[in-house]
Amino acid sequence: MIAEGLGRYEKILAGLERKGRRRALVARAGVDFTSNDYLGLAGSPRLKEAIASAVDRDVPVGAGGSRLLRGNHPEHEALEAEAAEFFGADRALFFSSGYAANVALFSTLPPRDDIIVHDALIHASAHEGIAASRAQAVAAGHNDVGAFADAIRKWRRAGGTGCPWIAVESLYSMDGDRAPLIELAALAEEHDGFLVIDEAHATGVFGPGGRGLSAALEGRENVVVLHTCGKALGVSGALLCANGTLCDYLVNRARGFIYSTAPSPLTAAAVREALRIAADEPQRRADFDALSAFANAALAATTGIEGSGSQILPVMIGDNGRAVRTAERLREEGFDIRAIRPPTVPEGTARLRIAITLNVDRQAIAQMLARLQVAMAEER
Repeated sequence: MIAEGLGRYEKILAGLERKGRRRALVARAGVDFTSNDYLGLAGSPRLKEAIASAVDRDVPVGAGGSRLLRGNHPEHEALEAEAAEFFGADRALFFSSGYAANVALFSTLPPRDDIIVHDALIHASAHEGIAASRAQAVAAGHNDVGAFADAIRKWRRAGGTGCPWIAVESLYSMDGDRAPLIELAALAEEHDGFLVIDEAHATGVFGPGGRGLSAALEGRENVVVLHTCGKALGVSGALLCANGTLCDYLVNRARGFIYSTAPSPLTAAAVREALRIAADEPQRRADFDALSAFANAALAATTGIEGSGSQILPVMIGDNGRAVRTAERLREEGFDIRAIRPPTVPEGTARLRIAITLNVDRQAIAQMLARLQVAMAEER
């Protein structure tokens, strides 16, 4: 009987194998062209020193409970206060991950009478939260402000009486392009709605002082911003920045916040230092911007593929198997690049996702692109 039960999963895995969609864990090796450690902070001496200092101050590794029990440590509260000031928000809440924050946000804040209009390419964690929400949800065409507006008007004409929630990423993780935030903010204002911005791939690297692409909008009562701490900030966790009333509501009603052990206080101490690095070391962002611009230009010159204009360079392959083989060839050459396949991206758009970080230099980028050109030609 148990064997029959396992057989169901084996059949599904075999189907994924046939479609070129079966995943496996691959050890990190070679030059980093796949991580989100954009500013090279994950192994920085300052973060290591911050952890060591926190240990010396008897900051515990584990929180010991949820935030509403004994797990609420002074490091959590200090981080949230400093983050709210750094980002210009009314208040911030610290979550264990961006995934957890997105699920808590969308499953808790929009009530049944509201509607969530989300970009078609928004992150999987937002989809999970939206699926758990009681509110109606609809996808709008990628970065199409008119499609967002049409969805809201259609809902109103059908009798919608609540508030619309517009949900987007500021910089899309698989395409590297930016959302039209100013226009979407105006749309939210026009319809007395909320704008939710996931800054996962922009926090730390864009905006004044690394505050992200939504810096000009943060602090508005109807704007909710998620800043993840495991990418450019080099640590882990996420900071949800919003109006104090919304944050209080999450503390009281978000099951993922209430019933989860709080993030490690040591992690909170490290994120505090990461925010200080973002403020203290603007040269990192300058170097990052220059390197990203070089990579975009070099990609076009070497392969004829137009860059995204950001640190995320999608190289469209289309076929799942060919994308996997191309990535494997590049890893054999010493360049850590991964294939991205459905359902992470739409069917027929399997790709290589090349990420530019301060863990590489111009020479490494040029060498990688030369090998990419050869690998793509030979895998046609």
